[in-house]
Amino acid sequence: MPSCFPQGTHGAKGHRVSHADHTVQIRAAHQQFLHTALALLHGKGVAADAGHLFAVQSGSVQRILHALTALHAGGIVPLCTANINDPFAAMVQHPLGKFPGCSAVVVVHAGHILKTLACHHHRHTAVFQRLRQLRSIIAAQQDDARHVVALHGSQIAQFPLGVQLGVSQQHQIALCIQLTGNACRDLPHRLGTDAGSDHPHLIHFSGAQSLGGGIRAVAGLFHYLVDIEVIATSLRILSESQTPPFAIEENSQTKEDIRLKYRYLDLRRPDIQKNLMLKSRVLGLMRQFMANEGFLEIETPILCKSTPEGARDYLVPSRVHPGNFYALPQSPQLFKQLLMASGYDRYFQIARCFRDEDLRADRQPEFTQADMELSFVDIDDVIDVNERLLKFVFKEAIGVDVQIPLQRMPWQEAMDRFGSDKPDTRFGMELVDVSETVKGCGFGVFTGALENGGSVRGINVEGQGHMPRKKIDKLVEHAKGCGAKGLAYLCINEDGTYKSSFAKFMTEDELNALVAKMNGKPGDLLLFAADKNKIVWNVLGALRLQLGEELGLIDENKYNFLWVTEFPLLEWSDEENRFMAMHHPFTMPMEEDWDKIDSDPGAVRAKAYDIVLNGTELGGGSVRIHQDDIQEKMFEVLGFTKERAHEQFGFLLDAFSYGVPPHAGLAYGVDRMIMHMVHADSIRDVIAFPKVKDASDLMSEAPGSVDEKQLEELGIAIVKSEDSEE
Repeated sequence: MPSCFPQGTHGAKGHRVSHADHTVQIRAAHQQFLHTALALLHGKGVAADAGHLFAVQSGSVQRILHALTALHAGGIVPLCTANINDPFAAMVQHPLGKFPGCSAVVVVHAGHILKTLACHHHRHTAVFQRLRQLRSIIAAQQDDARHVVALHGSQIAQFPLGVQLGVSQQHQIALCIQLTGNACRDLPHRLGTDAGSDHPHLIHFSGAQSLGGGIRAVAGLFHYLVDIEVIATSLRILSESQTPPFAIEENSQTKEDIRLKYRYLDLRRPDIQKNLMLKSRVLGLMRQFMANEGFLEIETPILCKSTPEGARDYLVPSRVHPGNFYALPQSPQLFKQLLMASGYDRYFQIARCFRDEDLRADRQPEFTQADMELSFVDIDDVIDVNERLLKFVFKEAIGVDVQIPLQRMPWQEAMDRFGSDKPDTRFGMELVDVSETVKGCGFGVFTGALENGGSVRGINVEGQGHMPRKKIDKLVEHAKGCGAKGLAYLCINEDGTYKSSFAKFMTEDELNALVAKMNGKPGDLLLFAADKNKIVWNVLGALRLQLGEELGLIDENKYNFLWVTEFPLLEWSDEENRFMAMHHPFTMPMEEDWDKIDSDPGAVRAKAYDIVLNGTELGGGSVRIHQDDIQEKMFEVLGFTKERAHEQFGFLLDAFSYGVPPHAGLAYGVDRMIMHMVHADSIRDVIAFPKVKDASDLMSEAPGSVDEKQLEELGIAIVKSEDSEE
């Protein structure tokens, strides 16, 4: 039989609850509980059954109206069939006709003490679940009983509940029985037990007075089931407050810079609190899963050595070693590989990482990373662990059932179809390569791109052939902002004719072939980009996402996971005029491509993989190089001499010289994951104290200047540029 008590805290001897001087042990014989309550009511001459129970003592009409209004808002109807000694009686004598279509339930008002018993299901999900559990227990014994039964009485104010006050606009109300003081005093006797005895059926009283014992015992149950609103008898101000600069409310419309300046007030808002509580829950679930999988949580240094081949480091000057600097870790990459060499074959860490790079909606200079590394594994092993991790976390945290195994897509396919290595697969509008179709046409923009080794690709914006020219011009400007020289378009009119920016340069047959290749139909808008592949992918990939959002093509309730695999090992940097590692210098190449490392380095694929959710890279990883000859060749291709490689990574290379197992790993951006779980627009909504776009903290005003004495101790002098203001 399920229990209404917190998981893991109940058992054969019941659940012990301590409040002030009272210790209460509540038993779980719910059927006896229901029958005893009904018998007590019938004994007092109150007509009641499992579906219709009530008792309303005299009290404030306003308070009872408040309770009934809350009940009705939740689709629940109160019934009254007992003695009522106030003017409200006539209004509730026969309410069913006033509220058609609602199920009949009881309203309870315990004199001047208790107004409303309610479970705030949107704030206290766990409490609501316990209410439902108790309801299902009763329903299992009574075929037509759909309501929860509980006890309370006039002495309930003596019990220090310590519950949160306030009533929500949405409620699930427990079915309750009002007992007088005498009934409470007699409750142990009616149950066949004396106060203080260890009766197995319902309630055991320990250290409680006779009159209030029954009240206090059942109030212990209420502590886990409901919120109780009470009337204060005294008030003491603990701390005075100024008038806040903005309303502290959910879904605040206050400008973000104001909220971030007063972040300590912004953190009081219910939606921000919900985000941070979920983040805490997710981190706990991750630790639980990884521990069960045999991973050890091991911390790695925050102050470490600066290494190249990545984003810019945040540097920390050393006072003890003048002229030398630590770097804050961009990731624990090198240290977790050292742990593999040290024999710790399953490592895990919730790590803080730092990267000095331009910020955006899903990027912060400091962030939380769930990092892992495993020995004696390959790609499939890492993917298997992480798919089960995602399934567990999403199910337990937000109730989303992730279907595994997840889809896998090679990097080349992702770029060709979506123009992105982190594609949003919740909608179509995929890219189409029309290079062969327009080859040899009269439009110089297309043919020139092909002659320079580029491509011509397009997207079909279905049903948007009527798009105004001004909006198309905005799309052209957006494309230029992504690196394109322009954007070609072709509108297919409803009569099948074309309106295009390049139609005069192509024959009718060439246009028809192009439209057919794009699967164009009357009413469609076709957009084309022609340039180097990287630019074409960037332009059309960005336009696809923008149009998908503007046209409402994206289902925000979907969670589409995807593994992107087989990344290029290297990418060419025009700025550096050399190949650079797409991930890092320790990524293992695919064995079947290694013979191309000298002749065609750009064609070598890596054993690398990213996990993508709804167009966001949640995490990435790779199999690492563990063979000396491959690592030396990798450094050579990247332009490292042996001396420079040893200068930068000597401690890792030395460790590997003593033997290292095959190993692989992955790291998640936890903040990005939470951002998607709560459907936030910015990563700042899931970080307690975030930075803004220029990496500054509006609240603490960091970064800031420091004393000259501090700079002198570090051996640092600030040199102003000639054009700086005095």
